[in-house]
Amino acid sequence: MLDSVILYLGFAVIFVGTLSILWPLRFLRIRTRRAGAIIGACGLLVVIIVCAFPAQTKHVSSPTSKLDEWMPTWQFDERHEIHIDASPQRVFEAIHAVRADEIFLFRTLIAIRRCGEPGPESIMNAPKTKPLLDVATQTTFVYLADEAPREIVVGTVISAPHDIEKPDKLTPEIFRKELLPGVVLATMNYLVVADSSGGSRVSTETRVYGNNADSVRRFAVYWRVIHPGSDIIRRSWLRAIKQRAESK
Repeated sequence: MLDSVILYLGFAVIFVGTLSILWPLRFLRIRTRRAGAIIGACGLLVVIIVCAFPAQTKHVSSPTSKLDEWMPTWQFDERHEIHIDASPQRVFEAIHAVRADEIFLFRTLIAIRRCGEPGPESIMNAPKTKPLLDVATQTTFVYLADEAPREIVVGTVISAPHDIEKPDKLTPEIFRKELLPGVVLATMNYLVVADSSGGSRVSTETRVYGNNADSVRRFAVYWRVIHPGSDIIRRSWLRAIKQRAESK
């Protein structure tokens, strides 16, 4: 997430520089509009460099999870883990049952991501009464694995060129076949492992794969902007699972 931190630092510097062009912020020792313009330009340069920074492609050599099998190659990822004082079976049930309104700041952050625009029911516009995984897999996601009480893997197509024919319904096969250039795929899992104390260690990992240089370059900019919010959502989602599993 270091690249996202530097990116937002660049945005902050642009903001400070722009304000100082209008009204020099002397408490920050910016005494002239010219100094404000230089500071703003430095912030813009930081943003451009971060957005242009190449993404590293990663590979799994020896798969140890269903996620490894379904997405062994990727460029963008994040992983979080939590301990839950509940059996894997109870945890697995909680993963399936958690709703959007149980996840702290989920609706707020998603609304910011979609710029407040309304849309059809999906994980980006989830109703309060339905489990979030049900909403996801009935709309834009598909189950790639659902093996109780160990692992769930879901996947989706984030973007594809306009000239690629899109199926009426997303199926797992799209993650197995060779696709035309320009497609970006995403997967997310929940992996539950029993521990010696009778509880469970639960991890969630998101992976994103672009199948050509242009798609990776475009998604890199988007990822670096939304990564901090995504990080908060994933951590809050794990805490919601923990609260539901431990309250039974």
